[in-house]
Amino acid sequence: MRSLLVTGGCGFIGSNFIRFLFREAGFAGRVVNFDKITYAGNPENLADIARDFPDRYVLVRADICNRDAVKDALERWAVDTICHFAAESHVDRSIVAPEAFIRTNVEGTFVLLEAAREQRKSGLQRFHHVSTDEVYGSLGPEGFFTEESPYRPNSPYSASKAASDHLVRAYHHTYGLPVTVSNCSNNYGPYQFPEKLIPLMILHAAAGKPLPVYGRGVNVRDWLHVEDHCRAIWLILQHGREGEVYNVGGRCERTNLETVERICDLLDEMVPDQRLRPRRQFIRFVTDRPGHDLRYAIDCGKIERELGWRPSETFDSGLRKTIAWYLEHRPWVERVQSGEYRRWMQRHYGEGRS
Repeated sequence: MRSLLVTGGCGFIGSNFIRFLFREAGFAGRVVNFDKITYAGNPENLADIARDFPDRYVLVRADICNRDAVKDALERWAVDTICHFAAESHVDRSIVAPEAFIRTNVEGTFVLLEAAREQRKSGLQRFHHVSTDEVYGSLGPEGFFTEESPYRPNSPYSASKAASDHLVRAYHHTYGLPVTVSNCSNNYGPYQFPEKLIPLMILHAAAGKPLPVYGRGVNVRDWLHVEDHCRAIWLILQHGREGEVYNVGGRCERTNLETVERICDLLDEMVPDQRLRPRRQFIRFVTDRPGHDLRYAIDCGKIERELGWRPSETFDSGLRKTIAWYLEHRPWVERVQSGEYRRWMQRHYGEGRS
């Protein structure tokens, strides 16, 4: 890998992956960050990378649905590897406004695949597609998603990601495109946009604001620290078998209520404000999300056996690090919560709702 194109590199997982490449992985090539920079994309996440690696980091502000822009980036920077993160990803947004999810997640992936097929003539070695466990639908109280689980998406978001997964697989089998796919469980960690559960609850609990929990909080998620996810993707890019799918999970199943309660307890310990303790008092149960999947849980045995990957963070260690990061980066939080994001949330959900 000499020239790696990362789509959506200013977003949560994408920016963490680029940071990992330069700060941890020892990647010696060029990274081309191709990002439309929507409300959840923030070039500030990589300001130090742009400063410290000006000859090896390039930001291209463009839409993955723009065929000419994608083609130009691949050719201009002689891209030999693509890591595709760019996606609309918030389930609530997909319920209210699904059209953007179809355009970006389905049409955008198609445009990239077509450009990659052409770029293969110039030496494209790998197209890695980052997806989600939500494509598998909902689990009962037992069992795990495996790479062989049938697709049963239940939201416009997960349906759009399922469609993109199928396109990637089809381009491998039809055109021989050298692809890999990863389906991950719920990520958390630094730089996550504050509309998602964990950062939202951290910020609200720290300020003594209501903590809205859907239904009775019994829905179960498997939590994966974003840095563990980045290590997994890097291993797949280097050693994953062409055409294969790898599930990546944190082995950290918690109900949503348990997750929120643990955030409250850790904040009580880390920021012992007597006026706010116990922070569990701020939990409020609100009307459940339509089509809310009951449980996600990943069997990540394949990537463990084949690539030697293991999650390094426990739920408590990762959550403690994440809380500390948000408490230490309040100016970043204030900047990303301003403007378009705040207006959209107030318009669709009212103040303080997730």
